[in-house]
Amino acid sequence: MNDFSRALLYLNDPLNWSRPNGIVDLTLEHLGISAVAVLAAMVVALPVGTALGTARRGAGLVVVLSNVSRAVPTLALLTLFAVSPIGFGNRATAIALAVFAVPPILTNTYVGFRGVDPEVREAARGMGMSRGQVLARVELPLALPLVMTGIRTAAVQVVATAGLAALVGGGGLGRIVNLGFGQQDYGVMIAGAILVAGLALLAELVLALVSWAATPGLRRLPFLRARTPGGGVGVPEPTASGVPL
Repeated sequence: MNDFSRALLYLNDPLNWSRPNGIVDLTLEHLGISAVAVLAAMVVALPVGTALGTARRGAGLVVVLSNVSRAVPTLALLTLFAVSPIGFGNRATAIALAVFAVPPILTNTYVGFRGVDPEVREAARGMGMSRGQVLARVELPLALPLVMTGIRTAAVQVVATAGLAALVGGGGLGRIVNLGFGQQDYGVMIAGAILVAGLALLAELVLALVSWAATPGLRRLPFLRARTPGGGVGVPEPTASGVPL
């Protein structure tokens, strides 16, 4: 029996799913760590990106913050947290992953709000809207596609990386990979990797549907290209972090 067959055997065993600290429990813990990390990153990145984008200033600051956050390895942060009061466990992992999730959210939020046509803002103000109304009713709907793309990119990256929690005494699906590594059972390691990859793909699908439902304007099913009247391909979906500033 090869390693892939052992991985499928592990995944097909109902006991591995239903027992305490089984696949179901570890999946919920994995999602909890990821959700906390993404929400923390949103609390930091969304206001900063919105403020800088609406002011149309701070491109250099956004680039610096994004590059610095992206350059710091998550595993290095976990090592530093281990010798600090933060310590080991899920809290340290959530903080490290939040730092990892800031760049795509910050960059896409900044680019989305900065890209709003100034004439549209002036027209809204000319109609008597206050600054808050312009932000909520005009700028946010126009910037929302890029903002949601940044959140989706960050969330998928975090879900795929949250398995590192097992290296610092945390939970999540990384414990299955860690267990297989400790027992030199590559079948269990592959099973854990399959679960993490599948969960990341599921997060991508769910958030793509959320983005589609939340974005105003012409509705079309996600992952399908809209055809123009002339038969050409419609405007592609906004890219993720790294959009040219």
